[in-house]
Amino acid sequence: MVIQKEKMNKKRSFLRTAAAYPHMVWSALFIVAPLIFVLYYALTTEDANGNFQFSWSNITALAGENYLPVFFRSICFAIVATAICLLLAYPLAYFLSKCKVSSQRMLIMLVMLPMWMNLLIRTYSWMNILETNGLINNLLTTLGLPNAKLLGNGAAVVLGMVYNFLPYMIMPIYTVMSKIDPRYLEAAADLGCNGRQTMLRVVFPLSVSGIISGITMVFVPSVSTFYISQKMGNGRFEMIGDTIERQFMSNYDYHMGATLSLVLMVLIIICLAVMNRFGEEDGGVLV
Repeated sequence: MVIQKEKMNKKRSFLRTAAAYPHMVWSALFIVAPLIFVLYYALTTEDANGNFQFSWSNITALAGENYLPVFFRSICFAIVATAICLLLAYPLAYFLSKCKVSSQRMLIMLVMLPMWMNLLIRTYSWMNILETNGLINNLLTTLGLPNAKLLGNGAAVVLGMVYNFLPYMIMPIYTVMSKIDPRYLEAAADLGCNGRQTMLRVVFPLSVSGIISGITMVFVPSVSTFYISQKMGNGRFEMIGDTIERQFMSNYDYHMGATLSLVLMVLIIICLAVMNRFGEEDGGVLV
């Protein structure tokens, strides 16, 4: 009987290992290998004979005036967009968590509905709304008001980020809030807490893990975005993603493009590590 159980356990262990092989091969081909190539190109330069040699020149070049403003601008725009998403998403997520279950399903579908469309289509839609002959300016003209310059500025870029990434902030906060035990709220009311005190002392502390997850899910794509800044900012606000695309697609400078990609990955990893640290203190881990 014992021998039979051992055989069954070995068979199950073998099946589990075999089932993991496709994932391991996929990860090696499409995750590990590209990272190795990025690291290789970032730490090498090409001489006149076309030979690659190890060099730190690509990394040291990032400290120049051509790249530091880009990093600073990308981080600032990402922070602003993340903060606005949090301010909009938190009350909306709380409202969704308090609705009936049937209503929640419909409202969540409406929140996620724009995500079913391609990001390019969503961005072009906003361009048509904000452009000189767009919906808003046509309305202003009808009212006898002068046209407003709504595209080609930082506010338009942030608006594009907020619109595209807002659902990523709403969903984790809503998920956490919907799981809060109603008995906590009843206990707070029995102890004399009013609505504001209940929100600050009960709901907010219990939803911190969702807030941290939402901040991570919005900040990471915001700091690395490139298409939104090109179209909504009319190319006037170059960000890290724009610079990386230009290095690869226009300048064909794979070494500098890989170096920028490597630094961006390091920034994202640091962000995730910091958020995970806060998540662990709050009782949860993000990744």
